[in-house]
Order: sequence, then structure tokens, then C-alpha cells
Amino acid sequence: MKKVILLIFALFVTTTAFSQGVLNLLGRSQDFFKLLEEQKYTEAYGFMDSTFKAKVPEEDLKKIWTQISEKLGKIETLDVVSSKTQGQYFVVTLEGKFTNDEQNFLLAFNKAEKIVGFFLQPKSTAPTYTLPAYADTALYKETEINVKTPGHSLVGMLTVPKKLTSYPVVVLVHGSGPADMDETVGPNKPLKDIAVGLASKGIATIRYVKRTMIYAGEFGKAFTVKEEVMDDALAAIALARTLPEVNKKQIYLLGHSLGGMIAPRIAALAPDLNGIIMLAAPARKFTDLLVEQNKYMFSLSKDTSEAGKKTLDTVIKELDVTRITKLGNMKPDSVLLGLPASYWIDVNVNDQVVGAKKLAKQRIFVGQGGNDFQVSTTDYNLWNAAIGKKKGSMVKLYPELNHLLSPQTEKGSMAQYNVPVSVSDVLITDISTWIKAKP
Repeated sequence: MKKVILLIFALFVTTTAFSQGVLNLLGRSQDFFKLLEEQKYTEAYGFMDSTFKAKVPEEDLKKIWTQISEKLGKIETLDVVSSKTQGQYFVVTLEGKFTNDEQNFLLAFNKAEKIVGFFLQPKSTAPTYTLPAYADTALYKETEINVKTPGHSLVGMLTVPKKLTSYPVVVLVHGSGPADMDETVGPNKPLKDIAVGLASKGIATIRYVKRTMIYAGEFGKAFTVKEEVMDDALAAIALARTLPEVNKKQIYLLGHSLGGMIAPRIAALAPDLNGIIMLAAPARKFTDLLVEQNKYMFSLSKDTSEAGKKTLDTVIKELDVTRITKLGNMKPDSVLLGLPASYWIDVNVNDQVVGAKKLAKQRIFVGQGGNDFQVSTTDYNLWNAAIGKKKGSMVKLYPELNHLLSPQTEKGSMAQYNVPVSVSDVLITDISTWIKAKP
């Protein structure tokens, strides 16, 4: 067994080369294609770096786009689906839907925000996302929004029912690590499934790109869940209050994984929330979850050797360093297993179960999957014991669901996440019914 610590809750990517300029690059990517579509080739060519221009004359760029247009037709939609750093470059992937076909593109930018590479991405044979069967596109519409806090602007999506003039709204909050607005994992998009599922049942949602994806450079120093999650969630709640067709007495927050764990803290700062929905939410400390995850993965390896057991023991001992509640002689930005000491202290001193019990007026929904190996039924039992009898609460175990809230035949491993399976329609229905029920 290899010595691997499964930081499933700590998948942070830090980079300082881009950070604040990332939003600008995403916008420039779409502007570049808009100019090509409008046949403004000279202006589009101006986006290119001198090294690119030395190899590709402007006339060749025109020929390339003319050939693409003749084959694919006109652009219908062009969306940024991913962005990442590769060495000294920043690569943006755009998903293009044309009148005749679909085609993805890759744009590589240098630090001067000039394009150094323009590629057509080969079509993948890997499974791709499909809308869940319960998503009725005739019943909802989506509008781009921005969730703003000082110094930050996160692109998001408002998904609303078409045929209603007043409806509840749910703010969707991600789990750990960088994530797009859909919380994409392989071909799965849990937050998008929830958004279109609820909208098809008359409930609006707000979802947005997570700050750790767009402003990754800010997370190479000391930070806490306040900067990672809470500030933007509170800003999204504030945005929900301004929407004219939203029932102001029916504003909810839905948190998945880490988002669910932090939901009681957010609710305490937003007392006008009608309730919180916690899905696959840890009731225990992260370190306890990591120990459990490592033991589970070790059991899957079926390594019964003494060397394997010794390695597991070593890993568990190394995890103990994350149980800190005070800095002592450490600096806030001291890194412990990929995260700063300030972060570990913040999550360790927080007691989410106590926080949930203290919510006097807000309703609580807890949903937990029995096939979830990241957050187990141990957490469900703790939630159930603490708030199962609380007025207005619903605590339910879904035996077949995994951590992505999709039905599975077994607990399995992370390999499940590479197979497209929609969020459970039973879960969507339960959340909808619970929101609409009278307290």
C-alpha cells in the first residue's frame, strides 16, 4: 500500500501567477470568439502574442475560422467550462455549441494576457453530463448573475420557474476545494442537477463559481472557511433578498459536504433564512473523517501485510497534527497537510452540531447517503440524535446514495465519480416537499 493521505476535503489548488486577472481572462476568451464570429479578424488578431503572430499570419487566422464556420455553422452558445494553470501559462476551455455541431476550444494565455495558443479540443470518448430526466426545460429558465463581495465577483446562475410569479429560492453552497457553479466532478454536476430539479418543481436557486477557483492566488496564505465559503454565501443570500419575484419568507440555504457543515454558521449570521438543507454534511471533525476514509480505502486494497498495516498506522498518526485548536508557536499560514493552520483551527473550534441545535426559528433538512464513503452514516446518526426531533426538521438516510447524492449499488470508491449518474430524484422531491410544507 502506498503512503497516501486522502485529503478528500482539502483539494486546494494554489497559484500566484494569475489570481486577480483570471476573471479578465475568462471575459477576454469570449470576446476573442465574438470578434471572430463578427469577422473582425484584425481586432481578434490583436489578442495574440507576438510569438503566435510570428508563426500564424492574420490571414491564416481568418482561413481557420472560415473553415470552422463552414463546418460548424454559427455560434449559439460559448461557455467557459474550466480554467487552470499549466506552468507559466493559463489555459481556458470553452464549450461551443454551433448550429451544426458542438466543438470545444482551448486558449492559452501568457502573463501579459495575450493568447499564445489556440486549439480545437479533440472530442472525448469519455462519458459526458446529461440533464436528469426530472429536468423539464419547459418549466424553468436560467439567467447569468454575479455574486459580489469587496474585491471579488463570482459569475453565477439564477434558475427560476417560468410559470410562477412568486416562489421560494435556495442558495447552493459547494463542498471543499475549487469548484465551478455546477460543482462538476467528472461527468457529474450535483448542484446543476439540484437547481434544475427544484426549478422544475417551482423552486428557484442561486449557484455560483466558488472563490477558490477564480481567486486561487488568495489561498496560498492564511485563510479560514469565512473567506472560502461564508462571505460569498452571505452575499448570495443578500442577492436573493433583492429579487422581486422571490418570496422573502421562503429563502433557504443548501450546503453540500463542507457547505452543509458550515450551513449552521451561515444561518446564524442570516437570521431571516427560513431554513437550511445539509446534504452529506459532516457532523464530526475533518480529521476524524480523514482517518475513517483512509481506513476504508485501506480495506479496499485488501492488504493484510504487516508492512501495509504499519503504513496505515503512520498515516493516521500524521493526521493527528491537524487536530490543533490553537496556534501555539506556529504561524497562521503554517501548512499542515495542504491547508494553513488557521484553517484547521477554524474548523476544529467550530461545533456544527451545537450550532444547528441553537437555531431557534430556522428549519433544518439533513440528507445522508448510505453508500457515501466520504461522510458516513456515523454522521447521520449524530445529526439524527441532535436534531431529529427538532420542530420543522427532517433527518433522512438514503441507503443507496453516494457522496455526489446519486444512487449506487455499493459504497465503492472514487471511480464512481467517473460515471454520469444524476442526483436522486427521490432526494429532489423530498427537498421540494419539505420546502413547501407548512412549518
